[in-house]
Amino acid sequence: MNPFLNNQEASVQRLVSHPITFLVLSLVFMSVAAFLGAKLRRARPLVDDMRDDFGVVQSAALTLLALVIGFSLSMAVGRYDQRKNLEEEEANAIGTELLRAQMLPPAQASTIRMLLAEYTTQRIKFYEVRDGEELQQVSNRTAQLQDRLWSEARAGASAQPSPLTALAITGMNDVINTQGYTQAAWWNHIPASSWALMAIIGFLCNVLIGYGTKSKAPAQKFLLIMPFIVSISFTLIADIDSPRNGLIKVKPQNLLATASAMPRQPVNVRN
Repeated sequence: MNPFLNNQEASVQRLVSHPITFLVLSLVFMSVAAFLGAKLRRARPLVDDMRDDFGVVQSAALTLLALVIGFSLSMAVGRYDQRKNLEEEEANAIGTELLRAQMLPPAQASTIRMLLAEYTTQRIKFYEVRDGEELQQVSNRTAQLQDRLWSEARAGASAQPSPLTALAITGMNDVINTQGYTQAAWWNHIPASSWALMAIIGFLCNVLIGYGTKSKAPAQKFLLIMPFIVSISFTLIADIDSPRNGLIKVKPQNLLATASAMPRQPVNVRN
């Protein structure tokens, strides 16, 4: 979770980052709205001359809800695709630097290859870890490895300055930059205001559904259908928008493929 979010944004992100809990809460919230509408219908029945106007309002509200859900789903899918693309770019940057490191002096080239192997392992953990403390350890270790990688690349380029060693420096810069882009993408979520708007429109639409349902007991069994559909839609959006805790996650398949071609010896990172 982004540590720079305000309390409101952070609270919303904590809620939507647990899709199952979010599904239950959404279903309860929307069901209450539907039964509230049914109760209002019994207290104040819909007269015949208002039925056409009510149908227009109900259809317009449901259309607006569908548009808001579709727009939010598009936002979530776009962020998911961005995370997948950045994982691929990060793996390509590491693989390219693994080759360019051979242009540096042998001592720095060997050290960089070992460091890149451990660095790739930490990047894979970034995609797979869910525990907050362990994720913080991964972030700290990643920062240490970046400092060491940059120092080794700079030392090698300084010892043997040439256009070829400059390529190794450029490649190392890409390795570090892509990690930053990835982190920014994982912090990028649907705003809390969008979730609030969806919740309000969904609540009102379910009230209208409940109000438009006949007051007989058999008809009230259908009151849970619309709340369930809306809740499932909200949960799908939350799941896609939650890359760490959701069921739909970005798998580091490109990083795993890159790691399989790397040396395995661990490297001690100096602070």
